[in-house]
Amino acid sequence: MTDVLDSAPARPSSEGPTPVDSTDSAAVAELIMELQSVGLRIETELETKRTGGAGPSDSGMLWIEGVPVTVPPSTSSPYALLAEDEGQGIYRDGVKIANVSGTRRPRYYDLTTADGIPYEQIALLHLDSLASTVVQACNYWGNSDQCGFCGIGLSLKAGRTIAKKTPEMLAEVAVAAKELDGAVDATLTTGSSVAPDRGALYVARCGQAVKEAAGLPVEVQFEPPRDLKYIDQVHDMGLDALGIHIESFDPKVLAKVAPGKFRTGMDTYFRTWEYAVDLFGEGRVSTYVILGLGEDPELTVEMCRRAVDIGVYPFVVPLRPVAGSLLEDLPAPSREYTEPIYRKVAGFLEEKGLGADTAVAGCARCQACSSLNLVQQAGNAPACGSFGAPAGGAASAPLLQIGKRPGA
Repeated sequence: MTDVLDSAPARPSSEGPTPVDSTDSAAVAELIMELQSVGLRIETELETKRTGGAGPSDSGMLWIEGVPVTVPPSTSSPYALLAEDEGQGIYRDGVKIANVSGTRRPRYYDLTTADGIPYEQIALLHLDSLASTVVQACNYWGNSDQCGFCGIGLSLKAGRTIAKKTPEMLAEVAVAAKELDGAVDATLTTGSSVAPDRGALYVARCGQAVKEAAGLPVEVQFEPPRDLKYIDQVHDMGLDALGIHIESFDPKVLAKVAPGKFRTGMDTYFRTWEYAVDLFGEGRVSTYVILGLGEDPELTVEMCRRAVDIGVYPFVVPLRPVAGSLLEDLPAPSREYTEPIYRKVAGFLEEKGLGADTAVAGCARCQACSSLNLVQQAGNAPACGSFGAPAGGAASAPLLQIGKRPGA
């Protein structure tokens, strides 16, 4: 794989590492951005997200200075997670940088349904958010349309999940996750379907069951349906938020990385978002925007502005390469590349009055895979200014080159 952003090493300091002050949101944000780029050496026990899956995976889950974070484990990172007499800490060059609260194995993982299915195979706890892919299959998977960043078929093949979760299963697990482990919301997604609703109605029925049984706010995620009437039906089921994910605002990148989504068309996404915002409210409709795929950063920022203007929350995240996916060898983007984009998008959100709190549920509420909300909270979010260059010095990354897809 060639012509991609390189992951920049942590910047050396002649004065050595400086411990992070937990009251300094900007410093915490900077550390988290760095860790999500260069990773973290795990030298103690830490609960991790399941290998493979539809979204960011292969991650360590922890709380850094009270902030929920997912970070990629790395054996070469200059930062290490070490055990302490009480708790854990992040160290660099032998100096403690930040306090950490790790996550223990959730209690509900040890339970099973009446017919013997482990709760852990039905839904996972991502820090304080219950998450599940309700249908572990996608019409894009295993053919020329396969999304390069996705691993939806990997965890199923490995036997770590089941192909289809029922509303009853998910409701049962949600109650346990809330009562035993303090889950505060639920995020339910699904592989894309060829049906006219693209799978929206089934994931919404699952969400409705979770909400009614456990009382948790619920976000459901699906592709733009072929008829917007399905958005009305999802809204009528009482769900709290929607995730309708474009993944990249650069059409050249989208055509390479997610050709099925590219064919859906940018205009269809915006039309669907506008319709959904009218029903669910501003800030309760979100979209993933992955950085580090070779996108034009200026175009990405401008399209994020357009999304914010109509009330959509663009959840900007760095690429988290999934082992076994088509992009498994692509390095995460450097902090020098992601930070100015975070700042600009955070500025748009602040001007619009949107934030993690308005998202209510889902990835944009959790924020563990991004530093966007931290940057916004730090008040360090100018809406103009120059971009930092990715490693290699280019102002924008050249178009990603992907190896031949299965079935291509």
